[in-house]
Amino acid sequence: MSTNEQYAVNKTSNGFVQFISSIIEFISGLICECGITVLFLFKSIKSVFQRPYRFQEVLKHIEFIGVQSLLIIALTSAFTGMAMSFQIYLGFKLVNATNLVGPTVGLGIMRELGPVLTGLIVAARAGGAMAARLGTMRVTEQIDALEVMGIDPVQYLVGPRVLAALISMPLLCGFFDFVAMSGSYLLCVHALGLDEGIFFDKIQLWLNPRDINEGLIKAAVFGLIFGAVCTYKGYNTTGGAKGVGESTNKGVVNSMVLIIAINFVMTNIIRFVNTLMGGTG
Repeated sequence: MSTNEQYAVNKTSNGFVQFISSIIEFISGLICECGITVLFLFKSIKSVFQRPYRFQEVLKHIEFIGVQSLLIIALTSAFTGMAMSFQIYLGFKLVNATNLVGPTVGLGIMRELGPVLTGLIVAARAGGAMAARLGTMRVTEQIDALEVMGIDPVQYLVGPRVLAALISMPLLCGFFDFVAMSGSYLLCVHALGLDEGIFFDKIQLWLNPRDINEGLIKAAVFGLIFGAVCTYKGYNTTGGAKGVGESTNKGVVNSMVLIIAINFVMTNIIRFVNTLMGGTG
């Protein structure tokens, strides 16, 4: 083998080793950060139930996360329900099964789209705002001032936000489900001409309370996810104004990725549990 060939082989081998090393380093860093975030979540939830209680702060953040998200949730869910209904109608019309449009849309909304889209929307709107607010307080030393005054900043700033996200998300998901199914009803019955009685009869026949509960459980978990990730990123912001922007961006992006990934994991876990309990999944 010539010298040039040997150099090319060594360069390729070193590049491959560096590539694998970078992947391993990224994965290990991600695992470590996830572990730190989980510990931060436990600490924040625990602090809420310690004196002095901050339930007034919890109510304030429920209003911000929940009530102020109703309009965007309503718009998104209405058009999601109608768009999904129309596409399913076109597919089922090919096999003369249009009577099953209602329950099919219902299952998709209740189990998957409702909690996932609610989580993504609220994470982008409220989660980003939480990260930016805490990041600004960190770089302007307001959090340090709370510590000097003897106030636990995690209990005062983080815990109420995380608990508010946990409480608000199932309520927003239920609202999303209702509006989406209302949009589906309006399109299917009043625009596409499906029979109203058959539409509701099939939904009642094929949808079970556990389908709704599955989405609400997912929504609560997603609330914990974006609440913990965004507050953690904001609380540990460094680097001034630039750091605030980076923390906000990382908090929102990481929350969205985790919501989509954990949704898949939770779907399989719930199907497995339902199978063990004798359900059809």
